[in-house]
Amino acid sequence: MAVGARDFIDKLLVEKYAQEKVDNHEADALHSRVSANDMMSMMNCSANNFRTMLALNNRLTMVCYGVVAKSAKYVQTEAA
Repeated sequence: MAVGARDFIDKLLVEKYAQEKVDNHEADALHSRVSANDMMSMMNCSANNFRTMLALNNRLTMVCYGVVAKSAKYVQTEAA
C-alpha cells in the first residue's frame, strides 16, 4: 500500500509539510514537569477536602432533619 498525495490539495500539503518536524523526542520532552510525589500529595489534599465536604453535608442534613422535627406540631388523633 503506497502512501502519497492523491489530488492537488494533498500534493500541496505534502510539499508544504515535507520538511516540518512533527516528532517531539528531545530528552527533556519525555520528563514530567510535576513530580509524582507532588501529584500524589495534591490528589490526597483534594480527596481529603471532598471527604470533609461529604461529612459536613451529612451533618447539615441531620441538623435540618432535627430542626424540621422540632418545629413540627404533632396533633393527637383519636385513639383507636
